[in-house]
Amino acid sequence: MLRYPELLEKCPVIAIALEGKMPKFQTMQIWQQAELLMQPAFIRLIANLGKQLEDSDWRGDYKDVQVWAEGTSESTKALVMQLRSQLEGATEVQTEAIEQQLSQLPTPFPGYWLYLSRGDHQITVDLWDLCYQICFQNYDSIHGTSHAEDEPIGESVAIEVSLFDETGEVDWHRLDDKACQIVKQVFAGLPT
Repeated sequence: MLRYPELLEKCPVIAIALEGKMPKFQTMQIWQQAELLMQPAFIRLIANLGKQLEDSDWRGDYKDVQVWAEGTSESTKALVMQLRSQLEGATEVQTEAIEQQLSQLPTPFPGYWLYLSRGDHQITVDLWDLCYQICFQNYDSIHGTSHAEDEPIGESVAIEVSLFDETGEVDWHRLDDKACQIVKQVFAGLPT
């Protein structure tokens, strides 16, 4: 079973992060297909969110966040952030020592959240999670796998193969349709 952090070291990819579980990839082929879909899915997701926000009375604010591996203590997070800030203005020798320390500590992944607000209601939406719902069949955020409601929890994600055309390229029309569907589900679930 290949997990995201292991693959990150081997493949130049868009860093994908999730507040819950990271997607689990059983094969390198699934990883490579996900790599092809993630950036286009993110682009279509943002475009569809923008359209939906224009037509609603909800306000949306996007924010970059740091997502840490499960179980990372607050003191470890603080230490990593302190060391990162010390890198600015450090000498070459100091930089080497700080980077050595950082290499022994967990690294946060970039996350992207949408904060929706209307009146007293405030909702946080994890944009990577929405991308996973677009790219993977029946994506389960809690387990980082694909499975239908009435099926047992899967071992891995399953790529939404319908998002590729017959030549293996991303089908932008189908991708946009699925992104639109996911965004509509988000807004349909908001408080009235």
